[in-house]
Amino acid sequence: MDKPTLLRGMLLVIAAAFIGCGPPGSVKEEVIEVKEQQASAQAVQLLENYAKGQALGSEVTTFPMLITNVRKEDPFRADILEKGLAELQKSKGGMKAKAKEILANMAPQQRAPE
Repeated sequence: MDKPTLLRGMLLVIAAAFIGCGPPGSVKEEVIEVKEQQASAQAVQLLENYAKGQALGSEVTTFPMLITNVRKEDPFRADILEKGLAELQKSKGGMKAKAKEILANMAPQQRAPE
C-alpha cells in the first residue's frame, strides 16, 4: 500500500471515531430501580419450571435458604414449600404433577365473605 492511501485510510478511521462519539453531554443517563423479587415469587417461578418439565439441578442447594426467606413472608406457605420440595427431591418420577400440586397448595385461598 502506498503512503497516500494509507494516510487517507488512517484519516477516515480517525474521522469516524470522532463522529461516532457524538457531541459531549449528548448521552442521557437514566437510573433504573430494580426491585428484589420476593422469596414466594421465586419459589413459585421455580415450581412452575418444574411443572413444565425442568429437572432438579444445582438449585436444590438453595432450597433451605429459599424456605427460610419464604417463612419470613408467610410461615404457612413455607411449610407447604418445605414439605413439597423434600418430596420432589425424593421422587423418581411424576415431578410435573407434584410441582403442580405444590403450586395449587401454595396459591392464595379465597375465603367466603363474612
